[in-house]
Amino acid sequence: MKQALKPDYPSAPDDRLVAWAQGGDAEAFEELVHRHRDKIYARAMIMMRNEDEALDLSQEAWVKGWQRLVQFQGESSFATWMTRIVINLCLDQIRRHKRMRAESIELMEEEGGGVERHLPVVMVNPTERLEKDELRRRIDEAMGKLTDAHRIVLVLHEFDGLEYKEIAKRVGISIGTVMSRLFYARRRLAALLQGLKRERSE
Repeated sequence: MKQALKPDYPSAPDDRLVAWAQGGDAEAFEELVHRHRDKIYARAMIMMRNEDEALDLSQEAWVKGWQRLVQFQGESSFATWMTRIVINLCLDQIRRHKRMRAESIELMEEEGGGVERHLPVVMVNPTERLEKDELRRRIDEAMGKLTDAHRIVLVLHEFDGLEYKEIAKRVGISIGTVMSRLFYARRRLAALLQGLKRERSE
């Protein structure tokens, strides 16, 4: 009898699936995962620049999403809510990385380009299936060469539309530092894109 009344998960809107999942329906949540997992993974990949870490953190985000689903009040879309969860996990992981290399980073001046010279350049872009066109590839490749600090503020501002105050609160820095990092990140990204354009035209 229950099977005959089984919900049509693929046809249900997100808010209906969320309501079912909040009532303990694991299949409804699985449908939400199926719909949004690529977007959540892509956001983790942009933040971390590492396939394994992006996969681990996106999976952890879904676990936390299920555990915290009762807290979701529908003030934003479910996808936006999940994106915030994975971004926060990525920020926590980046902070852990930063602590591990704190001694060496303290010797470098952020605005002097020292960080870029010392940190390893991550080979880009292992997720070609996510790419849309050549411009997208160029932007992704250039972003992979930004420092964590600069990439984070750029992603939060340009991709997620957060205001300076929100970024400062989330990252744990001053608004002035947000503005400085965003300015530097945009300038650095523009220079990298120009360099890539010249390389590919030669």
